[in-house]
Amino acid sequence: MTSYERWILRTDHTTYAVRLSPDGPWAELDAWGPHGVEHGPSALDRSRRTHFITPADAAPAEYLPYGLRPFTGSELVASRPGEERGVWWDFAGAEEGEGTLRLAFTDHVVGLRTVLCYETVPGTDVILRWTELTATAELRLERFDSAAVNIPVGGAARLTYLAGQWSQEFQRTQLALQRGTFTIGSTQGVPGHAYAPWLAVQDGDSAAAYGVALDWPGNWHITAEAEPGGTVRVRAGRVPHEGAVVLAAGETLVTPRLACAFSPDGLDGLSRVWHRYERRLAGERLNRPRKVLYNSWEATGFDVDAAGQLELAKAAAEIGAELFVVDDGWFTGRGDDTGGLGDWYPDPDAFPAGFDRFVADVRGLGLDFGLWVEPEAVSPGSRLYAEHPDWVYRIDGRPATLVRNQLLLDLGRTDVQDFVIGTLDRLLGDYDISYLKWDMNRPPTERGRPGSGPVDLDAEHAAGYLRVLDHLRAAHPDVTVEGCAGGGARVDHATLARTDVVWPSDNTAPLDRLSIQYGFLHAHAPHVMSSWVTDAPGVFDPRPRSLAFRFVNAMCGVLGVGADLRRWTAEQRAEARGWIARYKKVCHVTHHGEARLLGTPDDSTFGVQFDHAGRTVVAALSTGRLDGAPLVPGRPDRLRLRALDPAARFRDAATGTTYSGAHLLHYGLPFTWSADHDADLVVLMRE
Repeated sequence: MTSYERWILRTDHTTYAVRLSPDGPWAELDAWGPHGVEHGPSALDRSRRTHFITPADAAPAEYLPYGLRPFTGSELVASRPGEERGVWWDFAGAEEGEGTLRLAFTDHVVGLRTVLCYETVPGTDVILRWTELTATAELRLERFDSAAVNIPVGGAARLTYLAGQWSQEFQRTQLALQRGTFTIGSTQGVPGHAYAPWLAVQDGDSAAAYGVALDWPGNWHITAEAEPGGTVRVRAGRVPHEGAVVLAAGETLVTPRLACAFSPDGLDGLSRVWHRYERRLAGERLNRPRKVLYNSWEATGFDVDAAGQLELAKAAAEIGAELFVVDDGWFTGRGDDTGGLGDWYPDPDAFPAGFDRFVADVRGLGLDFGLWVEPEAVSPGSRLYAEHPDWVYRIDGRPATLVRNQLLLDLGRTDVQDFVIGTLDRLLGDYDISYLKWDMNRPPTERGRPGSGPVDLDAEHAAGYLRVLDHLRAAHPDVTVEGCAGGGARVDHATLARTDVVWPSDNTAPLDRLSIQYGFLHAHAPHVMSSWVTDAPGVFDPRPRSLAFRFVNAMCGVLGVGADLRRWTAEQRAEARGWIARYKKVCHVTHHGEARLLGTPDDSTFGVQFDHAGRTVVAALSTGRLDGAPLVPGRPDRLRLRALDPAARFRDAATGTTYSGAHLLHYGLPFTWSADHDADLVVLMRE
């Protein structure tokens, strides 16, 4: 074995080559890109002449500790208690398997074994990376990232990330990073509304796109640094709320997995890599129909009673909904947001004939039944809090901060996890519930557990959350689970692997939601994106859009309805019934097919193209003013489709119009918009 030993990992279309550095005891990236990219001089080779920094600081290293890499940022900062920080290691061997690689490094002085782990995901162009840290003596870990990713650039790097706030999540945002450091993350105990744990990097205007996504539902960071010599180095990992983690002798810490992806076809191609990966995460559950739901929240708020809910359920069944979900307000003490959380028993005053009778009445309409819960929350006036005040996060001698009039349970405690599991088992056992919406509406503030000593509270909460979800999957495999955290604050691969759909945002206003979904689909698949049709103008955005626009927009994900159907006219209900029927005919294509974003929401016409099994479905939306109208004749807008066979012929299932693939690629699919016609769903059949 020489210092130039190299290991090759291959996905369906890409190669990832790692080698031992000739400069020191570390692994570094040799090549990453399409198959064959590994043949030739490495694009990451830099002059070995370094000034004022060490060779390790200039290297495209896969992972390095502070000590070996003192100046330009390290992935690992460790020390023995009371001693200086720093790790200096030696290479301790490699283990290769089918699509796997493990590279070990040891520091016998500090007492740490570090293993860099790699695994390709079959059927995708994703490589998972994580790190295992085993202590032979007690260690203090201040930083323990999952991995570092190196990307060569010729000038300024173009970074794309998803930013926002509550009700404006997943806004696609870009910047050029010539030099310096860019960081996103969250210390709110969840990925958060402000940033998604996802980043894409491109070399200036080059189409090729590299991406990372962190598999972690707690505190996190992603940091990109444009380094001297033309490399962008991305580091990512979880962030302990306590500032450091103490690792006892013999213990092993396993970092979250960092999914790494590449596409030569830009951000749109990279999105399809992520979509394929998330379809694989779903496993066999991908093939379960995601039923059209009706959720009563926007119609009734906390004013929940059997008669009103049944009236809505009847209207929902009439328009073709398949599932009725009762949101917040169904349990004892929940007349508003000041009480009830933690006491998860149906309110007998709201359901005088019994909750089981109510559920049976809903199911008698031909609807499945679903329920909203917020298992991590507790109201200060609840019976649960009176009996277990020690179950909430708190700091002795300090006041508790109420957010949304509630406190947060310490889900890292096994007794709290057991209570949540018992509560959900009871609800799912006592009542015929087939859908569960898990919400989480506040971050941890006074995050302490008095008397516990040094505990990694963020990691324990995340582990408890995942344990409960794993239990739901195992004990109630037929129950569909929706993930929600005040909208889109907890959307990550760990959650997506254990839920069926997620709620991107509480904002369902048509044009706002279009922008949210546009960003969301860059990182996540349509089959996980719950999207509702709600009333206009609604509570967020008064800009008018038709019922058709709202349906077509929502049909780009998993269709739901959240409007007050009691106020809809017969004509609106009939139109809704038609759209829902159309959705049921195409959702197999939209959920299982390859999705392509056609333009952006800033264009006058925006669309999403879905291709699967000989069918192409195009959701087209008019977002701009009408060209020339009403004073002069306008011209039809066109959406140029992609990735079709130019020689093939495609027939519009509604109009019978036939197009060649070349026509659709070159000229595009025509649309003529008017004040009364601002959206369409076109189904093209390949002949």
